[in-house]
Amino acid sequence: MKTEEAKKLTDQALETLASALEHGQSNQLTAYLAAMARFHNYSFGNIMLIAMQRPDATYVAGFRSWKKLDRFVKKGEKGIVIIAPMLIRSKNDEQGDDDDRTMLRFKAVYVFDVSQTDGEPLPEFARVGGNPNGHTDRLKAFVAESSIELEYATGLDATVELGTAEGASYGGRIVLREGLSPADEFSTLTHELAHELLHRKEGRKKLSKTIRETEAEAVASVVCQAIGLDTNTAASDYIQLYAGDKNTLAASLDRIQHAATAIIQAVTSNEQ
Repeated sequence: MKTEEAKKLTDQALETLASALEHGQSNQLTAYLAAMARFHNYSFGNIMLIAMQRPDATYVAGFRSWKKLDRFVKKGEKGIVIIAPMLIRSKNDEQGDDDDRTMLRFKAVYVFDVSQTDGEPLPEFARVGGNPNGHTDRLKAFVAESSIELEYATGLDATVELGTAEGASYGGRIVLREGLSPADEFSTLTHELAHELLHRKEGRKKLSKTIRETEAEAVASVVCQAIGLDTNTAASDYIQLYAGDKNTLAASLDRIQHAATAIIQAVTSNEQ
Protein backbone atom coordinates (compact mmCIF):
# COMPACT_ATOMS: atom_id res chain seq x y z
CA MET A 1 0.00 0.00 0.00
CA LYS A 2 1.29 3.45 -0.95
CA THR A 3 2.03 6.03 1.73
CA GLU A 4 -0.78 8.36 0.60
CA GLU A 5 -3.30 5.53 0.72
CA ALA A 6 -2.15 4.54 4.21
CA LYS A 7 -2.43 8.16 5.40
CA LYS A 8 -5.94 8.45 3.96
CA LEU A 9 -7.06 5.29 5.77
CA THR A 10 -5.48 6.60 8.96
CA ASP A 11 -7.27 9.95 8.74
CA GLN A 12 -10.65 8.27 8.15
CA ALA A 13 -10.19 5.87 11.06
CA LEU A 14 -9.12 8.68 13.41
CA GLU A 15 -12.19 10.73 12.48
CA THR A 16 -14.39 7.75 13.37
CA LEU A 17 -12.57 7.27 16.68
CA ALA A 18 -12.82 10.97 17.55
CA SER A 19 -16.58 10.87 16.93
CA ALA A 20 -16.97 7.82 19.18
CA LEU A 21 -15.03 9.54 21.97
CA GLU A 22 -17.17 12.66 21.61
CA HIS A 23 -20.29 10.57 22.28
CA GLY A 24 -18.89 9.40 25.64
CA GLN A 25 -19.04 5.99 27.26
CA SER A 26 -20.87 3.20 25.48
CA ASN A 27 -23.53 1.22 27.33
CA GLN A 28 -21.17 -1.75 27.24
CA LEU A 29 -18.38 0.20 28.95
CA THR A 30 -20.77 1.59 31.59
CA ALA A 31 -22.02 -1.91 32.45
CA TYR A 32 -18.46 -3.27 32.48
CA LEU A 33 -17.19 -0.59 34.87
CA ALA A 34 -20.15 -1.12 37.21
CA ALA A 35 -19.40 -4.84 37.41
CA MET A 36 -15.62 -4.38 37.80
CA ALA A 37 -16.16 -1.99 40.70
CA ARG A 38 -17.29 -4.99 42.76
CA PHE A 39 -13.94 -6.76 42.41
CA HIS A 40 -11.09 -6.10 44.85
CA ASN A 41 -7.62 -5.00 43.82
CA TYR A 42 -5.57 -7.83 45.30
CA SER A 43 -2.03 -7.42 46.57
CA PHE A 44 0.82 -8.93 44.60
CA GLY A 45 1.15 -11.66 47.23
CA ASN A 46 -2.49 -12.64 46.87
CA ILE A 47 -2.26 -12.51 43.07
CA MET A 48 0.59 -15.01 43.29
CA LEU A 49 -1.42 -17.23 45.65
CA ILE A 50 -4.33 -17.20 43.21
CA ALA A 51 -2.09 -17.96 40.24
CA MET A 52 -0.41 -20.88 42.00
CA GLN A 53 -3.72 -22.47 42.97
CA ARG A 54 -5.63 -21.66 39.78
CA PRO A 55 -3.35 -20.44 36.93
CA ASP A 56 -6.30 -19.88 34.56
CA ALA A 57 -8.18 -17.58 36.96
CA THR A 58 -9.55 -14.36 35.47
CA TYR A 59 -12.16 -12.68 37.71
CA VAL A 60 -11.97 -13.64 41.39
CA ALA A 61 -14.32 -12.71 44.22
CA GLY A 62 -15.75 -14.00 47.49
CA PHE A 63 -19.00 -15.94 47.86
CA ARG A 64 -21.06 -12.86 48.84
CA SER A 65 -19.59 -10.67 46.10
CA TRP A 66 -20.59 -13.22 43.47
CA LYS A 67 -24.09 -13.29 44.94
CA LYS A 68 -24.38 -9.51 44.53
CA LEU A 69 -23.49 -10.01 40.84
CA ASP A 70 -26.30 -12.61 40.55
CA ARG A 71 -23.81 -15.45 40.24
CA PHE A 72 -23.49 -18.40 42.58
CA VAL A 73 -20.60 -20.74 43.40
CA LYS A 74 -21.15 -24.20 41.92
CA LYS A 75 -21.68 -27.06 44.33
CA GLY A 76 -18.46 -28.88 45.20
CA GLU A 77 -16.11 -26.13 44.01
CA LYS A 78 -12.93 -25.74 46.05
CA GLY A 79 -12.14 -22.19 47.15
CA ILE A 80 -8.89 -20.36 46.41
CA VAL A 81 -7.11 -19.41 49.63
CA ILE A 82 -5.85 -15.84 50.01
CA ILE A 83 -4.75 -13.78 53.01
CA ALA A 84 -7.05 -11.00 54.25
CA PRO A 85 -6.18 -8.32 56.83
CA MET A 86 -8.48 -7.76 59.80
CA LEU A 87 -8.49 -5.26 62.67
CA ILE A 88 -8.98 -6.61 66.19
CA ARG A 89 -9.89 -4.34 69.08
CA SER A 90 -8.47 -5.11 72.49
CA LYS A 91 -8.80 -3.35 75.85
CA ASN A 92 -5.68 -1.91 77.43
CA ASP A 93 -5.92 -3.00 81.06
CA GLU A 94 -2.27 -2.54 81.99
CA GLN A 95 -2.86 0.81 83.70
CA GLY A 96 -6.51 0.32 84.55
CA ASP A 97 -7.82 2.50 81.70
CA ASP A 98 -10.48 1.61 79.20
CA ASP A 99 -8.76 2.82 76.01
CA ASP A 100 -9.47 0.65 72.99
CA ARG A 101 -6.58 -0.33 70.78
CA THR A 102 -6.65 -1.95 67.36
CA MET A 103 -4.25 -4.62 66.18
CA LEU A 104 -3.72 -5.78 62.61
CA ARG A 105 -4.04 -9.51 62.07
CA PHE A 106 -4.31 -11.70 59.00
CA LYS A 107 -6.56 -14.65 58.27
CA ALA A 108 -7.10 -17.08 55.41
CA VAL A 109 -10.26 -16.52 53.37
CA TYR A 110 -11.65 -18.23 50.30
CA VAL A 111 -12.43 -16.70 46.91
CA PHE A 112 -13.68 -18.25 43.69
CA ASP A 113 -12.93 -17.68 40.01
CA VAL A 114 -15.77 -16.81 37.63
CA SER A 115 -15.36 -20.25 36.02
CA GLN A 116 -16.42 -21.77 39.36
CA THR A 117 -19.73 -19.92 39.30
CA ASP A 118 -23.04 -19.97 37.44
CA GLY A 119 -25.62 -17.26 36.90
CA GLU A 120 -25.98 -14.00 35.03
CA PRO A 121 -23.15 -13.36 32.53
CA LEU A 122 -20.64 -10.66 33.44
CA PRO A 123 -20.60 -7.59 31.17
CA GLU A 124 -17.62 -7.91 28.83
CA PHE A 125 -15.23 -5.27 27.60
CA ALA A 126 -15.64 -4.61 23.88
CA ARG A 127 -13.23 -6.63 21.73
CA VAL A 128 -11.95 -6.45 18.18
CA GLY A 129 -13.57 -9.00 15.90
CA GLY A 130 -12.80 -10.62 12.56
CA ASN A 131 -9.90 -12.53 11.04
CA PRO A 132 -6.53 -10.83 10.44
CA ASN A 133 -5.56 -13.61 8.03
CA GLY A 134 -1.88 -13.34 7.04
CA HIS A 135 -1.43 -9.85 8.45
CA THR A 136 -0.34 -11.18 11.84
CA ASP A 137 2.69 -12.89 10.32
CA ARG A 138 3.66 -9.66 8.57
CA LEU A 139 3.17 -7.75 11.81
CA LYS A 140 5.46 -10.17 13.65
CA ALA A 141 8.06 -9.79 10.88
CA PHE A 142 7.93 -6.00 11.30
CA VAL A 143 8.36 -6.40 15.06
CA ALA A 144 11.47 -8.53 14.46
CA GLU A 145 12.83 -6.08 11.87
CA SER A 146 12.43 -3.33 14.47
CA SER A 147 14.78 -5.29 16.78
CA ILE A 148 11.98 -6.04 19.24
CA GLU A 149 11.73 -9.46 20.89
CA LEU A 150 8.30 -11.10 20.99
CA GLU A 151 7.44 -13.62 23.70
CA TYR A 152 4.30 -15.44 24.85
CA ALA A 153 3.45 -16.15 28.49
CA THR A 154 1.00 -18.50 30.16
CA GLY A 155 0.04 -19.59 33.68
CA LEU A 156 2.18 -18.20 36.51
CA ASP A 157 4.57 -16.56 34.03
CA ALA A 158 1.68 -14.59 32.55
CA THR A 159 0.61 -13.45 36.02
CA VAL A 160 4.10 -12.19 36.82
CA GLU A 161 4.66 -10.51 33.43
CA LEU A 162 1.17 -9.24 32.65
CA GLY A 163 -1.06 -9.28 35.70
CA THR A 164 -4.54 -9.06 34.17
CA ALA A 165 -3.38 -7.44 30.91
CA GLU A 166 -3.20 -9.24 27.57
CA GLY A 167 0.14 -7.75 26.60
CA ALA A 168 2.97 -5.50 27.77
CA SER A 169 6.01 -3.77 26.28
CA TYR A 170 9.32 -3.39 28.08
CA GLY A 171 11.46 -1.36 25.71
CA GLY A 172 12.79 -3.74 23.08
CA ARG A 173 10.64 -6.62 24.30
CA ILE A 174 6.93 -7.41 23.97
CA VAL A 175 5.10 -10.10 25.94
CA LEU A 176 1.65 -11.38 24.92
CA ARG A 177 -0.68 -13.71 26.78
CA GLU A 178 -0.81 -17.16 25.22
CA GLY A 179 -4.13 -18.25 23.74
CA LEU A 180 -5.58 -14.92 22.54
CA SER A 181 -8.04 -15.03 19.66
CA PRO A 182 -6.52 -14.13 16.26
CA ALA A 183 -8.15 -10.67 16.31
CA ASP A 184 -7.11 -10.00 19.92
CA GLU A 185 -3.56 -11.16 19.20
CA PHE A 186 -3.22 -8.81 16.24
CA SER A 187 -4.80 -5.87 18.06
CA THR A 188 -2.79 -6.36 21.26
CA LEU A 189 0.49 -6.82 19.40
CA THR A 190 -0.18 -3.64 17.41
CA HIS A 191 -0.98 -1.76 20.63
CA GLU A 192 2.27 -2.89 22.27
CA LEU A 193 4.26 -2.20 19.10
CA ALA A 194 2.88 1.35 19.13
CA HIS A 195 4.21 1.72 22.68
CA GLU A 196 7.60 0.56 21.45
CA LEU A 197 7.63 2.96 18.51
CA LEU A 198 6.27 5.97 20.38
CA HIS A 199 7.21 5.55 24.02
CA ARG A 200 10.46 3.62 24.20
CA LYS A 201 12.98 4.86 26.77
CA GLU A 202 12.62 8.55 27.61
CA GLY A 203 9.17 8.86 26.01
CA ARG A 204 7.59 6.83 28.78
CA LYS A 205 8.74 9.31 31.43
CA LYS A 206 7.69 12.44 29.58
CA LEU A 207 4.11 11.44 28.78
CA SER A 208 1.26 10.63 31.16
CA LYS A 209 -0.31 7.17 31.16
CA THR A 210 -3.49 8.67 29.68
CA ILE A 211 -1.57 10.01 26.69
CA ARG A 212 0.48 6.83 26.23
CA GLU A 213 -2.56 4.56 26.29
CA THR A 214 -4.57 6.88 24.05
CA GLU A 215 -1.80 6.93 21.45
CA ALA A 216 -1.17 3.17 21.52
CA GLU A 217 -4.84 2.22 21.32
CA ALA A 218 -5.54 4.75 18.58
CA VAL A 219 -2.72 3.28 16.50
CA ALA A 220 -4.06 -0.24 17.09
CA SER A 221 -7.58 0.83 16.11
CA VAL A 222 -6.40 2.49 12.90
CA VAL A 223 -4.30 -0.50 11.83
CA CYS A 224 -7.06 -2.98 12.69
CA GLN A 225 -9.56 -1.04 10.58
CA ALA A 226 -7.06 -0.83 7.72
CA ILE A 227 -6.88 -4.64 7.43
CA GLY A 228 -10.65 -5.09 7.77
CA LEU A 229 -11.11 -6.02 11.44
CA ASP A 230 -14.25 -4.90 13.30
CA THR A 231 -13.12 -2.49 16.03
CA ASN A 232 -16.69 -1.63 17.21
CA THR A 233 -16.34 0.42 20.46
CA ALA A 234 -13.17 -1.36 21.66
CA ALA A 235 -10.77 1.55 21.08
CA SER A 236 -12.97 4.37 22.39
CA ASP A 237 -13.90 2.28 25.44
CA TYR A 238 -10.26 1.49 26.17
CA ILE A 239 -9.16 5.11 25.81
CA GLN A 240 -11.93 6.31 28.12
CA LEU A 241 -10.95 3.62 30.62
CA TYR A 242 -7.66 5.56 30.95
CA ALA A 243 -9.42 8.95 31.12
CA GLY A 244 -8.64 9.86 27.52
CA ASP A 245 -11.04 11.84 25.34
CA LYS A 246 -11.34 13.60 21.98
CA ASN A 247 -8.95 16.36 23.08
CA THR A 248 -6.32 13.84 24.17
CA LEU A 249 -6.58 12.18 20.79
CA ALA A 250 -6.40 15.49 18.90
CA ALA A 251 -3.21 16.52 20.70
CA SER A 252 -1.45 13.36 19.48
CA LEU A 253 -2.78 13.08 15.92
CA ASP A 254 0.56 13.61 14.19
CA ARG A 255 2.32 11.01 16.32
CA ILE A 256 -0.50 8.49 15.90
CA GLN A 257 -0.69 9.03 12.15
CA HIS A 258 3.06 8.55 11.72
CA ALA A 259 3.18 5.27 13.69
CA ALA A 260 -0.04 3.88 12.20
CA THR A 261 1.04 4.64 8.64
CA ALA A 262 4.37 2.86 9.15
CA ILE A 263 2.66 -0.26 10.55
CA ILE A 264 -0.04 -0.30 7.83
CA GLN A 265 2.59 -0.15 5.12
CA ALA A 266 4.52 -3.00 6.78
CA VAL A 267 1.53 -5.35 7.16
CA THR A 268 0.18 -4.64 3.66
CA SER A 269 3.55 -4.65 1.87
CA ASN A 270 2.58 -7.54 -0.43
CA GLU A 271 -0.85 -6.17 -1.30
CA GLN A 272 -1.72 -4.12 -4.34
